[in-house]
Amino acid sequence: MAHAHVHDFINEDDYLQMEAQASVKHELVGGDVYAMAGASERHNRISLNIAFHLRAATRGKPCRAFMADMKLRVDAGTTYYYPDVMMVCDVEDDHYLYKRVPCLIAEVLSPATANVDLREKWLAYRSLPSLHYYLLVDAERLWAKVYSRGEGDVWYEQTLSAEDALAIDCADLRVVLTLDDIYEDTGLLVV
Repeated sequence: MAHAHVHDFINEDDYLQMEAQASVKHELVGGDVYAMAGASERHNRISLNIAFHLRAATRGKPCRAFMADMKLRVDAGTTYYYPDVMMVCDVEDDHYLYKRVPCLIAEVLSPATANVDLREKWLAYRSLPSLHYYLLVDAERLWAKVYSRGEGDVWYEQTLSAEDALAIDCADLRVVLTLDDIYEDTGLLVV
């Protein structure tokens, strides 16, 4: 989602209080607040497709899937994002307003958000020790890339093809996603 700068530095408590009363969502980045723009139907459908598959796999398990309205807290509370989709498998990550230890984060790219998702958010997200997968999905064309954490904090990058199946292993849960799953009913055909 695109950002518009609202005002300068705000502390964590003031941000959470402001956000609880806001009619528009805002992200907090290093103490600065940014209003979030709406997303396209395709963006929403892709997010929902990913969340649907995660939710189906997490039913009855300790892992939980969240969509765009759950905040992610990073950088000791100076930064909060609204990931398009995230999965949390730590039962102690139970704050009702935000999560801190996701295993997977998925962001759906649009022309207005791609640079933020590919650079700023990727830098912030990979600092989270719990994160094992960062999935990026383009809303304008068939394209998805996943960053996967390996041993010794090494990150591997894979652009998914129509033949690939992304196996997501978090805690005792395994979820498999394909481009067909991600782009179902979006008008973009997987060939």
